[in-house]
Amino acid sequence: MTRIITVKGVGNVSTKPDYVVVSMNLEAKDKEYDAAMDLAAEQLEQLNDSLMSLGFEKNDLKTTNFSVDTDYKSLKDQQGNYQRVFNGFVCRHQLKLSFDFDMKRLSQVLSTVAECLAHPEIGISFTVKDATAINEALLREATANAKRKAELLCEASEVKLGKLITIDYNWGELNIYSDTRYDIAEDSKIGAVPMMARAIDIEPDDIDVRDTATFVWEIE
Repeated sequence: MTRIITVKGVGNVSTKPDYVVVSMNLEAKDKEYDAAMDLAAEQLEQLNDSLMSLGFEKNDLKTTNFSVDTDYKSLKDQQGNYQRVFNGFVCRHQLKLSFDFDMKRLSQVLSTVAECLAHPEIGISFTVKDATAINEALLREATANAKRKAELLCEASEVKLGKLITIDYNWGELNIYSDTRYDIAEDSKIGAVPMMARAIDIEPDDIDVRDTATFVWEIE
């Protein structure tokens, strides 16, 4: 019977964010389907025009989700019973704009979008441009960590580590984002002056990522 040793390798990587992702949600409502779609197209055009005025290309604004749903409201009839009444169509468009980390650039984007007639909901997150490099560093660290553990266990047990038999790894997507929150009030203007007109030179928290893989070796 082949003797084996099974070890879980852990990889930890910490890195500074170098990329900004601005998420924007648009919502268009109308009783008529065609009118809701026309309004959604108009909102998108307004948003694109605003961003292109800052030097972005039209294809820099990416769609992450698009949906059209029917909307109903509850109304009480004369007998006191609630009835679902058709209220129109709702077109929801989720988009994102990504660019190299630059607080001045981010401030320009937020100020311009706040003045846009489309009035999108905005969210900001900080990540890395090259996620592949982070994934590779994690795998190398997890592999080295597992082998160190296996060699130490074999040495303490006075046996010799043999050949590698299997590697078990879950290829799930990692959450490579900073925990730093950058929140914006829904009412982004005071009078006629945008609240986001000035840049605040913040330093987002480092991104800490962890990943694991399981290795099985023979024991000679």
